[in-house]
Amino acid sequence: MADSGAAAPKPSSSVKLVLLGEAAVGKSSLVMRFVNNDFQENKEPTIGAAFLTQKCNLPTRTIKFEIWDTAGQERFASLAPMYYRNAQAALVVYDITKPSSLTKAQHWVAELHRQASPGIVIALVGNKADLAAEAAAGDELGDDATEDTDAAPGAEGEEDADADNADQRRVATKTAKAYAEEEGLLFFETSAKTGKNVAEVFTAIANAIPEASLKGPRGAAGGQSSLGRQEDARVNLGSVRPEGAKEGCAC
Repeated sequence: MADSGAAAPKPSSSVKLVLLGEAAVGKSSLVMRFVNNDFQENKEPTIGAAFLTQKCNLPTRTIKFEIWDTAGQERFASLAPMYYRNAQAALVVYDITKPSSLTKAQHWVAELHRQASPGIVIALVGNKADLAAEAAAGDELGDDATEDTDAAPGAEGEEDADADNADQRRVATKTAKAYAEEEGLLFFETSAKTGKNVAEVFTAIANAIPEASLKGPRGAAGGQSSLGRQEDARVNLGSVRPEGAKEGCAC
């Protein structure tokens, strides 16, 4: 006899999510960490866009993210509206070691506010947090952390190399966080390499999307270009395919 007290299946909804940002900030690495819990040190640049899916299980519902990972090279910028059109969420990514990438991220945020769907959930994500000093050096440096503070090389040796690797931050946490608060964005610093805050970003986005804007399961987002872009996913993200994406997020 079936257990009459068994819980009913949670409702499932599909969410179109786009990643935007300058080239080499780690967008594809963030997606790979989220979908496959994997990291590749020398990642090939994305061409056009790549498409993947991943589920995030919340207490009251399941969100299926349909993720469009866009290329950061300038020559692909004109294609971006094709991918953020009708998107319910966006990750705008910058590199905490590269101030110009935050400037580019601010450009994308402004464009999303102008042209994306009303009510889109936007997360500003500072990636490569593993390259920052443990003691939040950026916060101590304040806005000066955005300046190029590379010092002249000292004596060669393992100690100097470790010091260099421990303090590569050039964008202060408080600078980016203040901008995110001003624009009404979610804000996280992540490391695709170590996995820091990657699942948390997607969980926060899933929780922030209003119930009223959620739809039931659907096919791949992106309209008529989806088949071609799924091919891009196979080329640029190795063996990862939309139909073979890992079910259940790491959150």
